[in-house]
This record gives sequence, structure tokens and C-alpha cells, in this order.
Amino acid sequence: MQERYIATVDLGTSKLALCVAKVTGENVQIIYYKERPSQGVRYNCIFNPSKAAVPLRSAIAEAEDELQIKISQVVVGLPRYHVHQETGSAKIERTDPSSIISEDEISALKNMALDNYPLTDRKNELIYGAVPQSFATEDYIGGEDDVVGSTSDTLSGNFKIFVGLKKAVQNIDIMLNDAGVALAQAIFTPSAVGEAVLKDDEMTNGVALVEMGGGVTSLSIYQGGIMRYFASIPFGGKSITTDIRLECAFDDTLAENIKLAFGACLPDKLQSMGDKVLQINDEENGTYEHLGIKYLSEIITSRCREIVQAILYLIQESGFADRLRCGIVLTGGCANLANLTNLIKDESGYNVRVGFPLARKFSSDGCPGIGEAEAAASVGMVLEASADPFLNCITEAIQPEPQPQPEPQPQPDVVIDSNGQGSLFGDKDFDSNVTKKIVKMPGEKKNRERKSKPQTANDKPGGFKIFWDKMGQKVGSVFKDGFEGVLGGLYDEMGNTENEEK
Repeated sequence: MQERYIATVDLGTSKLALCVAKVTGENVQIIYYKERPSQGVRYNCIFNPSKAAVPLRSAIAEAEDELQIKISQVVVGLPRYHVHQETGSAKIERTDPSSIISEDEISALKNMALDNYPLTDRKNELIYGAVPQSFATEDYIGGEDDVVGSTSDTLSGNFKIFVGLKKAVQNIDIMLNDAGVALAQAIFTPSAVGEAVLKDDEMTNGVALVEMGGGVTSLSIYQGGIMRYFASIPFGGKSITTDIRLECAFDDTLAENIKLAFGACLPDKLQSMGDKVLQINDEENGTYEHLGIKYLSEIITSRCREIVQAILYLIQESGFADRLRCGIVLTGGCANLANLTNLIKDESGYNVRVGFPLARKFSSDGCPGIGEAEAAASVGMVLEASADPFLNCITEAIQPEPQPQPEPQPQPDVVIDSNGQGSLFGDKDFDSNVTKKIVKMPGEKKNRERKSKPQTANDKPGGFKIFWDKMGQKVGSVFKDGFEGVLGGLYDEMGNTENEEK
């Protein structure tokens, strides 16, 4: 099967997360996930596209370098704030009542409901998505799986339509153009997050999914396997950080780090941690301040209780408060805040658990951070985008640059004689009395010519000269007398010469 790659961007108020997955058939393998601080984003909406493009451009370049791929387009999540839900419907008269209802007809009905929905402010509003609620034939009302395959003269459907700001989507396009990538798909993330973290029995029996991010906390309620309600409030982890900064006179970075390292709710349940005190050193002025963990927890608890009470109010407004048999699932960046689940349970009476991405829906060998609650939106977008068999976010794999090969070193000329033997000197006679020639190879330093020392009467020839002189005299008889005879005679004469020298 052909491999495809899905690249998603989760634009949060506090962080930007880039995720890359390799899709082969129905197998989804997440091979890259990294977070970095975001810029130009407020309440989960881009207000400064130029600033927002800076970390995105760096994130894409880093992923391309590590994975050796070229990312040409990305899947982006739509904002969760300034979104309101409406009800839409559509109905068609089937031309062939005896034919079975297909999935294509369901899709056509959904598109009809979106196209015909009357937006009150078309200049500033845009439909982010729609979720089917029910379908009806002549004699049955049920879900999509129930009506597909049946026959009927008519087919109608009811939908939840989510309407958001058009400018927020336009700013996404501007940011992507500035970052040098195209928009592959825009996804309304609440429904994608539900697919990533919720179990089938929770979605069927009733559950409230609370996604608590940096700037927005959203509520999605599921009943009968379908998302029935959505709402959001402009409070999240950033609000907690701001409270710490204002109360303790810290900067944003220090307040965020203290929250992540020592933040907790319900100071009465901290046990031994409640007695500890943090010493904050000011290196510039040489002073320090003390911050009690219990006091820090009181600051955090006050803001978290306000957020939880707002979410509980939205649950009551939805009309599903008495039908949440599986309680509340908490996900998002703030889900790991200590004792937050206990605070929600004390305030609401529901069972509460932290929603992590379900590992059975994807694989992620050696990809740190992808199994945490803050990665739920990225995983959800990957799973939803992978359903499109034609979506591929890369153009080509980057081939490694060829390494320069060393130039071949030229070798001295070798002359081949009639017997197939090579000689560096060709047919020239070797004369030991002339200047000795040094074969110079490329890259070597030039050697000066060294002349042989003039021979005097007291000088006696060395062993090599005696050998060569005798050898030269016998060359003519090599082929005539045979090699052994010449060589044997040569050794005899050399022996006599040595005896004479002695």
C-alpha cells in the first residue's frame, strides 16, 4: 500500500503543536510530535498572523530536517471560542424509491443542510462544521448506520451546525501563506478530540468532555454515540498563570513554571506539600521572596473553581445534566493539574477521569508526549484527516545531499614492455652516476634535487652498485644461458668480489 503523510497544527493560546503521522491503509503511525510556545494567538484565535507564523515556520523546518520530508500543506484546527451552535435540516425526494440509501446520499443531504442554512451575518460568520443528529425515512427515525441500506421515497436529516467567525479562518490562511505552506483541511476540533479520547460506551451512555486549554475551556456532550451539544468559555490555564503573576508580582514565565512544577488544587488535601515554602531568588537585585505551596494552591483553586462552576452551568443549560451516566472526561493542557479532577468531582458529583489519547487507535513508537492529555487535539485531527484517502501533506521525500568524492590521484606513467612487464622509467638506461630523479606525486612538497657525492679514490662502491654493474653485464645473456645460470654466476662473482675487498 502507498504511504501517505498527515501533518497537523494545533494552534493554542499558550502552545503550538506540530504532529506528523504516516498512514498506510488503515494503519496510523504518529512519527513526530513537538510543542513550542505560540505567538499571536488569543482565546484560541489568531489575532496577529505575522507573529503566529514565526513559531510555525520554525516548527515545520525542524520537522522537515528530522524526518527528511518536505511538508507542503497542513491540517489546522478551527477556533473553539466565539462559536455557537444552530439547528439545521434538509430533505430530499428520492428518484428511485426501490434502491437502497447509500452513504453518498447522506453526504449530499449534509451538504444541502449546510448550503441552505441562513446565516444571519454572512459578512462576519462562517460555518465551521455540522454533526448529524438523526435521519428519517417514511417509517423510521434513527442514526446514519440505521438508514444506510434501507429503502424509502424520502430521506431527511437534522444537524447541529457550528458557526464561528470568518476573520479567524482568514487569519489562518494569512498565517499559513506567511509560513510557506498550504491549508489541506480545517477541522472543528471538539468532535475530533472526542474520537481520540472517549470510549464507545461513554459516547453511547452519556458523557461530558471538558477540554481545558490555555485560553479556552470547551464543553462537548455526547449521547447515543453523537455529539449533542457544544459551548465554550474564555478561561483556561492562561487565566491561572495570570492570577499567580498578579498576586505574587512575578513575570509570566516564572508564574507559568511555578504553576507547572508546584501547581495544585484543594490546599487542604496537599498533606505534607502544604507545609513547604518556595524561595524565589532575584539574581539581579540579590534578594529573594518566599511563596508557600498552600498559598499558591489557594490562588489556583479559586480560579479553577470559577471555571468548573461555569462548565457546570453550561451542562445544566444543555438539558443533558441528568443523562451523563459516564460523568465527565477532562482533557487538554490543564488536565494534569494536581487535584483538579477531585475538585470537579466535589463540585459536580460526577465521576471524573483524565482523557488521554486512546492507544488502540494509532501507534507511536518512540514519539514522546503524544500520549499526554495536551496532545488529544493533535491525535484527533490526525485520525479524522486520515479518513480522506487522497490527503497527503508532503510533496516528496528529501534526498540526502551527495557527499563530495575525492579526486583520483594521477599515477606516474607506466610503460608496458613486450613481455607485459611495467617500468616506471620506460626504455631509458639507468645510470647511477647521474642526478637521481625523484618521482613527485600531486600534493607532495617539491623536493630539491640531490646530486650524488663525487667519488674519490678511497671511496669503495656499495653493495647495490656492485650488484647493479654485474647485473647490467649479464642482461644480454639472460635469455641465452637461462635465468638460473646467470643469477648463479652473478652470486659467485659477487662472492669473489667480497673476498677481494676483505
